[in-house]
Amino acid sequence: MGEVEIAIISAAEIGFRCHGLEFARARLAQEHGSFRSTPQIVFGVGAEERLLSEENNALFITLLRSVGEVRHAEGPRDHPFWRLHPERWLESLVVQDVGAVDERLYASCLYSQVPAFSASDRAMIDVLTVTREGRLAVVELKADEDIHLPLQGLDYWSRVAWHQARGEFQRFGYFPGKELSTEEPLLFLVSPALHVHPATDTLLHYISPAVRWTLVGIDERWRKEVKVVFRKRAVRDFRLTIDDLEISLRSCFRPCAQEPEYNH
Repeated sequence: MGEVEIAIISAAEIGFRCHGLEFARARLAQEHGSFRSTPQIVFGVGAEERLLSEENNALFITLLRSVGEVRHAEGPRDHPFWRLHPERWLESLVVQDVGAVDERLYASCLYSQVPAFSASDRAMIDVLTVTREGRLAVVELKADEDIHLPLQGLDYWSRVAWHQARGEFQRFGYFPGKELSTEEPLLFLVSPALHVHPATDTLLHYISPAVRWTLVGIDERWRKEVKVVFRKRAVRDFRLTIDDLEISLRSCFRPCAQEPEYNH
C-alpha cells in the first residue's frame, strides 16, 4: 500500500484511507458504566466493520494487502475496492496538489470536507482553500456526470461567503497566519471533461456575474494524474480564453501544421 491518508473525523476519532477509501478508524470509546475511554481500532470497508482483536488480526492484514493491491491507477477496474467512492479518490488527489486545478490556489492552506451552515442545514464542502493573494476559493468535485454540479457549487459558495462576511473562518482557527482578502470567494467546479453534464453550460448562464466561477474539465485518466483539459470562466461573453483553448487542443488532438484561428 502507498501513502496512507489520515483524516481527523472528530476530537476522539481519526480515519485511515487509501485514495479516499476508508479501511480503518482509531477512536476513543466510552466504557459501559464508566467515564473512562478505551482506545479501539475498527476496520473494514463500508458496512463490514469489525473491532480489531487478536482473533481477527489476520483479516486486518488481508484487508490492507487487498486495498493496496487494488486501489491505485493501474488496479483492476472491475474490483469493488477500485470502483468505490471515485469522488473521494479525486478529492484525495486534489488535496495533494490543488495547484493542478488552478495555479493561483495555495496548497499550504487547504481544508477538505469543511462543514458550512445555512440556518439549521449543515453541508460539507469538498475543498476550501485560498489563492496566494488570500482570496477564498471553493472547489466542488464530481467524478461522474451530475446535473447538480453548478447549483451545489453555488450553494457551497454562498455559505462560504456568508461565513466570510462575519469573519468566522479565522475566528474558528482556519487559515492561521494568513490574511484573508475581503473579495468574495472564487468557485471552481471540477469534473472529468467527458462527464460534464450537458446542462451545465445552460445552468452557468443563470449564475450571477458576482460569482467568479471556473468550470474545470480534467483528463479522464485523472487517477494517474489530475491534468486540466479545458477551463471555462465567468466572463461577459461566456467564451473560453485563447490559452484555455490551446490547452484543450493540445490535450485532445495531435499537433496541426497550422494553428487554428479564433474569433475574439
